[in-house]
Amino acid sequence: MSTNCTLFGGDEHKCSVIIGLKRGFGTLSLIGCLFMIGTIWLFRKYQVKAQQLILCLSIAAFFDTIGYMIGDMTKDGPLCDFEAWWMTYFDWTVLAWTSCITFNLYRMLTRQEHTPHWYFHFVSWIFPPLVLSLLPLIGDNYGPAGAWCWIKHDSVAWRFVIWYVPLFLILIFMIILWGRTLYLHKRSIPSWQGGQDTNAEMMRSLIEDDMKTLIWYPLVYLVLSFFPLILRIHNAATDQGQDIYFLWIMTAITAPLQGACNAIVFGLDPETKSKLTWLHIRMAWASRFSQKDVIQEYTVENDSTAFGDSETRASGASSNSENVPYGSIEGKQL
Repeated sequence: MSTNCTLFGGDEHKCSVIIGLKRGFGTLSLIGCLFMIGTIWLFRKYQVKAQQLILCLSIAAFFDTIGYMIGDMTKDGPLCDFEAWWMTYFDWTVLAWTSCITFNLYRMLTRQEHTPHWYFHFVSWIFPPLVLSLLPLIGDNYGPAGAWCWIKHDSVAWRFVIWYVPLFLILIFMIILWGRTLYLHKRSIPSWQGGQDTNAEMMRSLIEDDMKTLIWYPLVYLVLSFFPLILRIHNAATDQGQDIYFLWIMTAITAPLQGACNAIVFGLDPETKSKLTWLHIRMAWASRFSQKDVIQEYTVENDSTAFGDSETRASGASSNSENVPYGSIEGKQL
């Protein structure tokens, strides 16, 4: 274990516990991210717009988790700067994709349309993540920051500009938008009963599917952000060395846990769970590597799954939007 411990008065044992927890829970998240990415790829769930957002969030969380796993109490220098930039950039991408999911849910419910995904990609990969993560390199503001490298303790202004202030504003935005989305959705359900317009009913079913699929991911982020946020606020308000062991323990557990918690939400989705059987996995795997189409038979049910979330919307046997219920709506460029 590292001998560069600057926390807890140089207590090597406590520092070792922090690093061990961070890497252990990071490993769980890495497995969770791979599970989500692999499942979305195997069953071609990426053909559905909601699943595209989940896939992008999973990729961002995967690389973010790598940052937590390789991050150590490294001495100030190029390697520490790289670790700090990596974590800053991918922390931002996870936050950005979670915000995009929240915004997309609200827009679907209020305007019944998707925001073009190129906009989400720009916001989540380029600005603010890339721009803000590069700014601290001006003046050598990256360096040792406790149990891993980040913005140095004496660069408090940079911490507020690069992370604290935007994070506070975005979290408030997410909480308000998430609550508003749940409220509007609950209020709109009675008005959806007994509609006669086929296209309107199909759109409502798709909105219901997206709500069930995406609504819990912003909540997961909000819950896991609590202890890391409290820790960094404490760091900003106190002198270096005034560390609270409990806060560091909880941060080491929750900060890298995004991928694992997302995987639990993903796996509990009824449509996804129904596919995680040996028969479905074997058929999907065969369809991936066989030149022959794999024809599957489905029972049409009189509920929201009749429109499906993956293979009914976008069958593994065909990606042509004209052959799936979602195709007639995607044509409107949701």
